[in-house]
Amino acid sequence: MAAPKNYTLSVAIMLVIANMIGTGVFTSLGYQVGPLPSGFVILMLWLLGGIVALSGAFTYAEIATVLNRSGGEYLYLQKIFHPALGFLSGWMSAVVGFAGAISAVAIAIGEYATEATGLPTQGIAIVAIVGVAGIHWFGVKTGGWAQTILTSIKLSLIVFFCIAPFFVTSNNKSDIHFLPQPGDWDLVMSPGFAVSLVFVVYAYTGWNASAYIAGNLDDPKRNLPRSLIAGTLIVTAVYLGLNSMFLYTATFQELHGQNDIGNIVAQKLFGKRAGFIFSGIFSVALLSTLSAMTIAGPRVTEAMGEDYRLLRSFSTKNRFNMPYLAILAQAGWSIFLVVVSSFKEIIQYISVSLSFFSMITVFGIFFLRKQQASEPPFRTPLYPLPPLIFIVCTLWMIYYVAAEDMKIILYSVGTMIPGYILYLVAARTQNGNSPTS
Repeated sequence: MAAPKNYTLSVAIMLVIANMIGTGVFTSLGYQVGPLPSGFVILMLWLLGGIVALSGAFTYAEIATVLNRSGGEYLYLQKIFHPALGFLSGWMSAVVGFAGAISAVAIAIGEYATEATGLPTQGIAIVAIVGVAGIHWFGVKTGGWAQTILTSIKLSLIVFFCIAPFFVTSNNKSDIHFLPQPGDWDLVMSPGFAVSLVFVVYAYTGWNASAYIAGNLDDPKRNLPRSLIAGTLIVTAVYLGLNSMFLYTATFQELHGQNDIGNIVAQKLFGKRAGFIFSGIFSVALLSTLSAMTIAGPRVTEAMGEDYRLLRSFSTKNRFNMPYLAILAQAGWSIFLVVVSSFKEIIQYISVSLSFFSMITVFGIFFLRKQQASEPPFRTPLYPLPPLIFIVCTLWMIYYVAAEDMKIILYSVGTMIPGYILYLVAARTQNGNSPTS
């Protein structure tokens, strides 16, 4: 019997959920409680992140069902605007969006597992990357099965954590207020709110994950919109519940500046010994995020290899119908980043870089509607409100990030330069064959 080549709707939804729920929700809060010392404002921040992500999901659903092929922003920007812009997006997705995010997730896995086992963080991170890449080497069926199991473990853990504080006897509740307090609306309009949105955007990164596998999805014109929207709504509800629990359990002082929020809360709820056990469970749960990125990331490189002769080897598939060289390249670059990365800066770097290209893609819907004579399989509800919400919030965030720390913007621009040089070389080898043809 031939191996299945397409992912099911359930796997696509799990892919979106797993891409989104990763290091962000277990680390971001530590960087938000300083500039935003209000439970109400922090929940408004996470709600806004969900609205922005859902606005993007609605817009991508229309774009993806019109341009029905794997590749994400690489394909969309290439088709709507210009091959150079698409190539730059693919370059940034491969170098920053997936490999960078995988390295951040792997470091978090290593930190949680180190707490439980005492083994070196970097070593655990590297083993996690290699192990997950090895699983997806063996095809869609094996990878989809692993993805569903790992995501189910993660969601079960999160549900448990959301309800645990109400069943654990403790006199150490935080007393943080969740209803509006005097001065809260000033905080919402402050630069600190906009900069904190960077970490929330990072946590929501992945709402577009199933768009990267459109060409490998069963009935994509129906299942792609469903997976994007259902996955984003589920994660928004999870994030609001999980952050409420964190704030209910731990004080601002205990959370401030911390990366391992899950460990802090677990140890406060169950004691230090039980906290070590939960650290190990957290590290396993985060493997689903690493796995989801290992599914989606190589599809971008594969699509670039199909379009450009210079990168053709990355579209080569093994006997399990997987782009194995793209998987190997992503794993290798991720391992390098594990060795050299700074956790906080790489989160800001990823958020700004990916948000820029997502914003341009969302903006592209205005052009795509003019280019298409026929009715799209899926129409963005409340159009043009969702793309406008996404664009305005993204610009607002990038403006305040640039005002606070210009080097993050310079890092992003600096990464694009070698990508553009590579595009010029790759385009020249095409001998007149356009990648859009």
